Amino acid sequence: MLELEFKYYREHQEEFVKKYNGKVLVIKGQEVIGTFDSEIEALTETSKKHQIGTFLVHKCGSGEDNITMTFHSRVQFAK
Repeated sequence: MLELEFKYYREHQEEFVKKYNGKVLVIKGQEVIGTFDSEIEALTETSKKHQIGTFLVHKCGSGEDNITMTFHSRVQFAK
């Protein structure tokens, strides 16, 4: 789950850093569907339109230290 999104981030990391460095990206499929200043904001706002667990939230940065894969259990946020 979310392997496609993670692979997409890895393959485009350099171009994302040029455009979005320091931002939190929301990726669904092979598309950046949102950019935010924090992971909480990204998750809260994106979950209003997309089901949690169907998109990747990833902080954009350069280098291998910024290629991580962390999965959390599904959590229902109050809207």
